[in-house]
Amino acid sequence: MPPVFGIAGFKNVGKTLLTVRLVAALSARGYAVSTVKHAHHSFEIDYPGRDSHRHREAGAREVAIVSRNRWALVHELRDEPEPPLDMILAKLGACDIVIVEGYRHGPHPKIEVRRSGLGHRELAGADEQIVAIASDRPLENEPVRVFDIDDIAAIADLVLAETGLEKDRP
Repeated sequence: MPPVFGIAGFKNVGKTLLTVRLVAALSARGYAVSTVKHAHHSFEIDYPGRDSHRHREAGAREVAIVSRNRWALVHELRDEPEPPLDMILAKLGACDIVIVEGYRHGPHPKIEVRRSGLGHRELAGADEQIVAIASDRPLENEPVRVFDIDDIAAIADLVLAETGLEKDRP
């Protein structure tokens, strides 16, 4: 199982933007990166009128959509509970690292994303898995290191150090 590192925070703080920028930075350094995105709402990756959607609507438990450029597997939970993160991680293909967006209560190391003016409660200090904060403003007296949210190189360095991957590359 590859190391897992998370991007945590509340709605509209910029988790996706940080995730995308971090994935790009790690990929540019030669790492094979996979991601898991947790959604707190229903979502669709195919739409009414598409053949794969019709398969699901007809009752298929899983539908694989395959082309020469990519493939996706859609699993309908029906009345099953949401699967735990470990089960999803076990389904991923080989990679060097998995970046998890969301799953803020997961047991993996995470960086908390904070934005000024949103009034969200702070996660660092209450969650020992928060190893750093990425913020749009300077913060003082925090229990963990604080990074400027735009300092992607430093955040990537932190992720590699926390996961032990920095030792694997010259």
